[in-house]
Amino acid sequence: MSAEATNPATPGPVVPAAPRWRSRPRIDLRRLGRAALLGSASRGRLPDAIGHVVEAHRAHHPDADLEPLRRAYVLAESSHRGQMRKSGEPYITHPLAVTLILAELGAETTTLTASLLHDTVEDTDVTLDQVGEQFGAEVRYIVDGVTKLEKVDYGAAAEPETFRKMLVATGNDVRVMSIKLADRLHNMRTLGVMRPEKQERIAKVTRDVLIPLAERLGVQALKTELEDLVFAILHPEEYAHTRELIVENASRADDPLAEFADAMRTVLRDADIQAEVLIRPRHFVSVHRVSRKRGRLRGCDFGRLLVLVNEDADCYAVLGELHTCMTPVVSEFKDFIAVPKFNLYQSLHTAVAREDGQVAEVLIRTPQMHQVAEAGVVALGNPYVASPEDQTREAPADEERADPTRPGWLSRLLDWQEAAPDPDTFWSTLREDLAQDREITVYRPDGGALGLPEGSTCVDAAYAQYGEDAHACIGARVNGRLATLSTVLRGGDTVQLLMGQDPASEPSREWLDHAHTPGARIAIQRWLATHPAPAEAERADESAGRLPDTAQAQAPETGRAGGPETDTLAPHPAAGTPAPWPTAAITVVDRPDATVRLAGCCTPVPPDEVTGFSVRGGVVTVHRVECAAVARMADAGRAAVDVRWGDTTECRVTLVAESFGRPHLLADLTEAMAMEGAEIVSATVEPPSQQRVRHTYTVQLPDAAHLPTLMRAMRNVPGVYDVGRAQHHTPAS
Repeated sequence: MSAEATNPATPGPVVPAAPRWRSRPRIDLRRLGRAALLGSASRGRLPDAIGHVVEAHRAHHPDADLEPLRRAYVLAESSHRGQMRKSGEPYITHPLAVTLILAELGAETTTLTASLLHDTVEDTDVTLDQVGEQFGAEVRYIVDGVTKLEKVDYGAAAEPETFRKMLVATGNDVRVMSIKLADRLHNMRTLGVMRPEKQERIAKVTRDVLIPLAERLGVQALKTELEDLVFAILHPEEYAHTRELIVENASRADDPLAEFADAMRTVLRDADIQAEVLIRPRHFVSVHRVSRKRGRLRGCDFGRLLVLVNEDADCYAVLGELHTCMTPVVSEFKDFIAVPKFNLYQSLHTAVAREDGQVAEVLIRTPQMHQVAEAGVVALGNPYVASPEDQTREAPADEERADPTRPGWLSRLLDWQEAAPDPDTFWSTLREDLAQDREITVYRPDGGALGLPEGSTCVDAAYAQYGEDAHACIGARVNGRLATLSTVLRGGDTVQLLMGQDPASEPSREWLDHAHTPGARIAIQRWLATHPAPAEAERADESAGRLPDTAQAQAPETGRAGGPETDTLAPHPAAGTPAPWPTAAITVVDRPDATVRLAGCCTPVPPDEVTGFSVRGGVVTVHRVECAAVARMADAGRAAVDVRWGDTTECRVTLVAESFGRPHLLADLTEAMAMEGAEIVSATVEPPSQQRVRHTYTVQLPDAAHLPTLMRAMRNVPGVYDVGRAQHHTPAS
């Protein structure tokens, strides 16, 4: 992870940290480097190099035992001694900077100890057993959780499998992800000398995976700065424009937010409510979003007002005074104290207006709420230490420990990741899952609750409650009334799922159209893959052996010999005349002159292992050997035909991309394909359904080896959450 770090003093995208309440100054890494080399490390005395970490830690935990930090620093410094970052600084500056970030957020001593050691197992000769012997099982587990898997062992799957391992570890100890987020923040701060393409790759993973995880864990202080750093790298022109807007606003003589703040202080002072009113400037991405939403920005659009009070009840007292003495904007009121967000966030949100049309957004919270809003799960300390009240109560032996850092979304993620069949499926599904950033709660008739992403249906509720037993679900009642399984649920609904008694009950293929959660989709897809329709293979094979009527007329003119989906798709406007399929692409061993068709059910391309079957008219259809149709035809007694790929490496393949709807998506997707050298032969885009869009492209590639690279490039387009080879399904007659 630290290999991504580079020289912070080297020119590159430099983003000032989002202003935070009582934030600490950024530490100079060059000074840290000198302190790391020259500072005292004598036994029993705190090294000078971790003085700033100790100061930040003492601010949150004045009685903390600092001996583990001293020993962790001594081990980390001696292990990393001689290693340098790309900046030329001693390597120890990286774990020191990561530990400082966590100390400022209020992390407890065990987290800071593991943070100092988080790269030792990955980059030095220190072993996990040594870490465990010297610092205990908790520190060992956390260090293991953040240690990368080796590319030598996992190849291209190393990154997704590392994230899978890290998420599983986070399910048992959320401090693993806290260290990973702080590690990525420091590396993003110091990304300036990396090659532009590597900066962009790291920024995209940060945007698609780590920023949503920071949001879900409530660590807003890290999330907002990561957003700004990614914004500067991926959208430099828009970032520069936003920066100009902020600088221009800062130079204004008048500040309407300051005037609002003075007026609020007067109102609260007259009401005898002790409160602190602060101005919270928006970070760059927030300003950019507001400018896109509202057009021309006014002074109050560059920040919000934060009111801090002592008690929860005072929050509502402040709200009442502001709504009584100032003009409230009723539509902006939200109560996240009574109903906290799924990431533990609590605040009252409102807005007040004045006669000139300026509107100020207001956040009302206690200092404890503010700490959790900024630091999220980091502010909770060690969730595995019982409170004093719990320590005096003898719990039943079989009672589950309530872990506030294990929210429902994380449990669901851990459930479906076990069923993800391969790293690519896991990676694309993870991005899809993390893009669903709003959650609802529905209730069972027995009083239990289910947390689901917004937009979930009864199908999703069934799989969330019953797992794969939900295959037997036959219907549902929503709020006491019969409802179809495609019914979209709303927060607060009561859902009774009706389960069939027939052990042969099976899910419908249509359920995939209604499944919103990855867990439900993976379970249904896995069942369908292992239980194909009995007559499907024969129908698919017959359809592959003959072209539809509309395509039959085109085939002699174009000379195409692709599968049925290739011939029936509308040509892409920019594709020009489709290139003919190479005549040497496939050869029938015993009949070199036989007419060949590539099966539409599995769309084989070189170097897939293939086999053939004779169909009507002497045509030989070619399938991938793992295609379900092959097993069914073999069971039916159909004789296989020996086929092999010819000398050409050129191939034509049909790909299906699934995405969320957004402006310019089609242009971005086709541009990404063109950059990889793919010639678009034909394309279709289905009408959006529930903000999702399905694209089907038939492309010609000069080399079949380029197919994985093309699919990765398509997945990296913002909004695209899955890309796969086409699977043609002929409807039942």
